[in-house]
Amino acid sequence: MKGLFITLEGNEGCGKSTQIKLLAAYLKKRGYSVHQTREPGGTAIGDDVRAVLLNPRHGRMAALTETFLYMASRAQLVHEVLLPHLKEEEQIVLCDRWLDATLAYQGYAGGIDPVWIKALGRKATQGLRPVLSLYLDLPVAVGLSRARHAFGPDRVEKKALAYHEKVRQGFLRIARDEPGRFRRLAILPQETPAHVHERIKAEVDRVLKRR
Repeated sequence: MKGLFITLEGNEGCGKSTQIKLLAAYLKKRGYSVHQTREPGGTAIGDDVRAVLLNPRHGRMAALTETFLYMASRAQLVHEVLLPHLKEEEQIVLCDRWLDATLAYQGYAGGIDPVWIKALGRKATQGLRPVLSLYLDLPVAVGLSRARHAFGPDRVEKKALAYHEKVRQGFLRIARDEPGRFRRLAILPQETPAHVHERIKAEVDRVLKRR
């Protein structure tokens, strides 16, 4: 892999989508070739899978079903988008969510064996790993309230607060296990998107300097 792969993670309503757009614009201004994508989705197949996963009508979907669907979308994204882009030396790929999200949501919060998820994930991703993953750690209740009031809650956002707190604990465990790659950014509710963006830039610039 010649290019640079960076992912953003976080609980619902933490501002990932806004921050990944700001980061892409910043990197483009610096002269980098940037491709921005998301999970689940990023391909025609993945977008169809996303529609199934987030549909509020599928409230009885099992965590194991979720895991397989997320992995299917991820495998297609790797094959169709990520590997082709990352062959280019000056390319930076930014992805909204990655395998860490499946570990946190379906593994640590959903009860699926994390070891098994990691093994399946290695197959789905063909061993692809981000050089940097940033976890935007906004208080769960704050983010969930924001997400539910934005466009109406999707299937995941409808889950109980206790579930989302378990998701956060899963992300924090990943941060403890992989402190070099997976970086936690504690976000205060009163912080502006511009201020959070500056903190993200500092983390990304640190990685770019090493390259």
